[in-house]
Amino acid sequence: SIGSALTARDRVGVQDFVLLEKYNSEAALIENLRRRFGENLIYTYIGSVLVSVNPYKELEMYSKQQMERYRGVSFYEISPHIYALSDNTYRAMRTERKDQCIMISGESGAGKTEASKKILLYYTVTCPINEHMATLGDRLLQSNPVLEAFGNAKTFRNDNSSRFGKYMDVQFDFRGAPVGGHILNYLLEKSRVVHQNHGERNFHIFYQLLDGGDDDLLTTLALERNPQSYNYLVKGNCPRLSSVSDKNNWKVVMKALSVIGFTEEEVQKLLDIIASVLHLGNTQFGEGEEGETYITTETQITHLAKLLGVDVSALRDALTHKKLTAKGEEMISPLNFEQAMSARDALAKAVYGRTFTWLVEKINQSLALKEIYHSGKGCTVIGLLDIYGFEVLQHNSFEQFCINYCNEKLQQLFIELTLRSEQEEYETEGIAWETVQYIDNKIICDLIEEKHKGIISILDEECLRPGETCDVSFLEKLEDTLGGHPHFVTHKLANGKTRRVMSREEFRLLHYAGEVNYNVNGFLDKNNDLLNRNLKEVRTMQMDEAATQFKNSLMKLMEILMSKEPSYVRCIKPNDAKQPGRFDEVLVRHQVKYLGLMENLRVRRAGFAYRRCFEAFLQRYKPLCPETWPNWHGRLADGVSTLVNHLGYKAEEYKLGRSKIFIRFPKTLFSTEDALQAKKPEIVITIQSAWRGMKARRRAKRRRQAAELIRKLIKGFIYRHEEYCPENEYFLDHVRCSFLKNLRKNLPKSVLDQNWPTPPPSLVETSDHLRRLHMRNMVMKYCRRVQPEWKKQMMQKVIASEIFKDQKDSYPQGVGRLFLDSRLEREQINLKVVQTLGNDKVQYGVSVVKYDRRGFKPRPRQLLLTNTFAVLVERTKIKQRVDYTALRGISVSSLSDGMFVLHMPNEDNKQKGDVVLHCDHVIELVTKLAMMAGKVNYVNVSPGSIRFVLARGKEGIIDFVRGSELKVAKGKRGHLLVVSLF
Repeated sequence: SIGSALTARDRVGVQDFVLLEKYNSEAALIENLRRRFGENLIYTYIGSVLVSVNPYKELEMYSKQQMERYRGVSFYEISPHIYALSDNTYRAMRTERKDQCIMISGESGAGKTEASKKILLYYTVTCPINEHMATLGDRLLQSNPVLEAFGNAKTFRNDNSSRFGKYMDVQFDFRGAPVGGHILNYLLEKSRVVHQNHGERNFHIFYQLLDGGDDDLLTTLALERNPQSYNYLVKGNCPRLSSVSDKNNWKVVMKALSVIGFTEEEVQKLLDIIASVLHLGNTQFGEGEEGETYITTETQITHLAKLLGVDVSALRDALTHKKLTAKGEEMISPLNFEQAMSARDALAKAVYGRTFTWLVEKINQSLALKEIYHSGKGCTVIGLLDIYGFEVLQHNSFEQFCINYCNEKLQQLFIELTLRSEQEEYETEGIAWETVQYIDNKIICDLIEEKHKGIISILDEECLRPGETCDVSFLEKLEDTLGGHPHFVTHKLANGKTRRVMSREEFRLLHYAGEVNYNVNGFLDKNNDLLNRNLKEVRTMQMDEAATQFKNSLMKLMEILMSKEPSYVRCIKPNDAKQPGRFDEVLVRHQVKYLGLMENLRVRRAGFAYRRCFEAFLQRYKPLCPETWPNWHGRLADGVSTLVNHLGYKAEEYKLGRSKIFIRFPKTLFSTEDALQAKKPEIVITIQSAWRGMKARRRAKRRRQAAELIRKLIKGFIYRHEEYCPENEYFLDHVRCSFLKNLRKNLPKSVLDQNWPTPPPSLVETSDHLRRLHMRNMVMKYCRRVQPEWKKQMMQKVIASEIFKDQKDSYPQGVGRLFLDSRLEREQINLKVVQTLGNDKVQYGVSVVKYDRRGFKPRPRQLLLTNTFAVLVERTKIKQRVDYTALRGISVSSLSDGMFVLHMPNEDNKQKGDVVLHCDHVIELVTKLAMMAGKVNYVNVSPGSIRFVLARGKEGIIDFVRGSELKVAKGKRGHLLVVSLF
């Protein structure tokens, strides 16, 4: 927290530079940075600006728990962090419904890209999301490795240096969820494609393709795996990086392209162009006797034309000739050797630059706001600007000129927005604004960008002027136009001392961050990219002058940034060796100057060093005044006024605004903080005493309540058999309540569970009523869940139980088996029989054995049940029909056999008599027949024998006995003997 940071300020420095007593001292600022860096405290504020020092090691400060720690917490109430700035920006967007932007700047290797990644990660993890938004979050994060592969390279100072500027908008809906994104890119360093300084590399993607691409892919692209085979990859003499695996990063990039939504065809197209750049670099030229140029590497030009999808002869002519227009007529002129080499390199740069632009456009399509989110409620955005910092190298050229021009514009915007923000806060709080002295760099911006007279305009004129133009003529034009400008110097215009350190091909600009010498060699070429008309026609390109293009895009960026509420991250690299724990003071001082941190601090400290809302200030320092401790119950402003008067603040030391207190000098705040630290032991003793007293009072109260409760229970137990009265009401209520609570926890879970807690005497009737209600409820729930087929099965099983349970030996073995709808397949019933039955559909069929009345000879039959009658079938003939209305009863034995008898009417001598049958599924068959015929109460289970009617009123008997084997045979006295197993 800020309190603990103030307490430890001597060891770890202050966490906000505005609290430095010597705020005008650059040494004091750097010493504060050094102290915090030594304690792994890499973040420090200048008011609302975050200064970040690259630790060059992993720190345990970016976990999801850390994100939650900073989520929704006031900006200054916790230690500085990139998450604090991210959250503060997000909450400002939500509460004020205003677009925000976070500007990240610093030189190469200072950690700008990592800072932007951390901010994106914070939003994708902490913001509310649905499935679509989760996909968008993945795409936002996965755009980083893709852009790094195509736009980053190893430089002398940084293994993963961004060689382009990037502005990304993250769009949020009215709920604060990310719903879209958009990327703008600025000033890709295309010259790196064809040339790298010693110890540097080309863009990562070339090495990743060669190291990670599979053999088939490289064969398709006509590439070798060795980077040393390609002219565009050997200039820096650094094919490998010890800190990076190109093979692993290739896999990451391919996966990222898939997540973003690139199709296989688009990925192949992308790789074709990357390969074409390498082949273009290996395209060599020869020179004829008359100075004409021709291509000596036909294999390369063939591969190149195929990969680019252009005509090989047109490409060959374009690389060796130029098209001129004179007096309205076109002329083809051959290029000399140097011109051809330059044209080849210009084409390589243009192809790569266009590819990078296309790549960014494709990413933007995948991040685009979906139609479902286009509503009247609108979206707000948070912009992230990750752009190169002020750059001064040993040799500065066109690229450094553009980069430093960009930083001049950003510094101008920064000062303007910071002053405006300060002024608005003062006006909001009703405090008089004091004029701030600062360096206005508008004069330098005008020097570069002014129409007709600015450096960019002069450069464009020289590029377009007919006749012989060169970099020296451009420098002479600058001297003629800008001579005498206080921020512009050349060798010719300088005094003797300056001339000794400047070459004749340089001009010097006095930037806000210091002097920079620019060498004009290559300015004109880099401004127009040297694409002759032939090459433009081959690639169907139209190129503007680079500096003007950059100026226009920069103007648009300024408009974007001016329309948003800004936040700032200033990144610093502590050393050039990328070593953790090493703090190079000279290098840091250099960056502090170029980042304009002192200017920033002076603007912030021009009025008051410290400001806090009344509530936070009073909450922290209220123990220092008896009138505000322990609580202040009046207006917050009155409480703060009472507190500062008690502390003896002088009028010039502070001002009270409408909602904040402004303290002018850090020493005033530090003395207040020191007084709080001295007061803490006394506060601790007071709090401990109060806490112990409160605990003792609570303990005594609980004991009194416990004693009273025990007395009530004992008295109630004594009078428990009496009528409800004051002496036993608490006890009886407790018993009832305990029973009901116990019952709620132990209710039966199924209709078969017969357990039920024993109720107290006073709740017997209630318990019985609850039991019935609960059982009825369980039955209703069970019945609702039963499917129609299962319900039919259960009804049949219930009837079977009523008939056979405890009556027939075979019932227990069959109770668990399902009753089938039929035991005969449709094909087993003869079609002629079905036609004979007509509209009477067969509801159930089963194979049976019929025993004749004469001699009990067994006959195989089918028994078919319809809704109104049953029939016995022999193959194609219906042998007997049994009407359900005529059926007098059904008899079965009590043993485990399958015999049953259908009793028919016997009043008429013409009747054939009862039907004796055997079935392997006798329980199933008899149950279904009894239910269909409505004869459930007419089923007789006989224990020893069954009497039945033979033809013409004669009586037959079936005897049932147990034996060692199943047998049905004619027995003694003409009876039918059925033997069942024991």
